[in-house]
Amino acid sequence: MPAKNATATSDGFSAEERAAMKERAAELRAEGKKGAKKADGLQAVLDRIAEMAPDDRVLAERVHVAVTTTAPELSPKTWYGMPAYANAEGKIVVFFQDAGKFNYRYSTLGFQEAANLDDGDMWPASYALQKWSPAVEKKVVELVKAAVS
Repeated sequence: MPAKNATATSDGFSAEERAAMKERAAELRAEGKKGAKKADGLQAVLDRIAEMAPDDRVLAERVHVAVTTTAPELSPKTWYGMPAYANAEGKIVVFFQDAGKFNYRYSTLGFQEAANLDDGDMWPASYALQKWSPAVEKKVVELVKAAVS
């Protein structure tokens, strides 16, 4: 999803989006122990995204927005150092692996066993991502909706 105003850099998070996420993390911490755990997970994901190379960061930011708006019931956390999103049982449903993590030529959007993507005897569990576009966003949203259904 491209940024809607001129304060965005490289189609990544706008200054307003970054501020809103920090505010939400503070709200979760204020809710107590359970909220603090969620806030810590969110902050860890945002910190990990911030460390990525610019091209990976743009993809990770867009994936983060797509996942958190499509499936707000998933909790952000890091998983093997990657941004990931877990269900209420704490099981990873979807994750993002930046290309730089293993020096791949593409980033990966992956799904774990908790994702409801079953389609017969064989189905994809990960997708290569190179650039963000409206078509990519639509596909990611569809996959995340199916994964949490």
